[in-house]
Amino acid sequence: MTIDCADAYRLGAFWAEVLGGSVGDEDEPGDPEVLVETQGTNLLFITVPEPKAVKNRIHLDLQPQDRTRDEEVERLLALGATLVADHRRADGLGWATLADIEGNEFCVERSAIERAG
Repeated sequence: MTIDCADAYRLGAFWAEVLGGSVGDEDEPGDPEVLVETQGTNLLFITVPEPKAVKNRIHLDLQPQDRTRDEEVERLLALGATLVADHRRADGLGWATLADIEGNEFCVERSAIERAG
């Protein structure tokens, strides 16, 4: 998956932290392309001159494995994400829509344990 952005290294480093992955060994700040390697998939961030203008047409949905949805939301907010829309319900259902450090939306769903419980 390739993601256009304003600062490939900065955004790549953010997503590496979010996904528990790593920035490619050869990638450095200021590089126009940065590869983030994660278990299961890789993301390529490419610096482009155009700013983000509208809502994403595609986005990532994250489902935490070792923490609850709410714990994951708090962790991501501490990393610099922002809460865009809170669809969490009092009965424990729902999701949260966040934006990364460049405004790209993504969702955090309930963990597998929360779904089973």
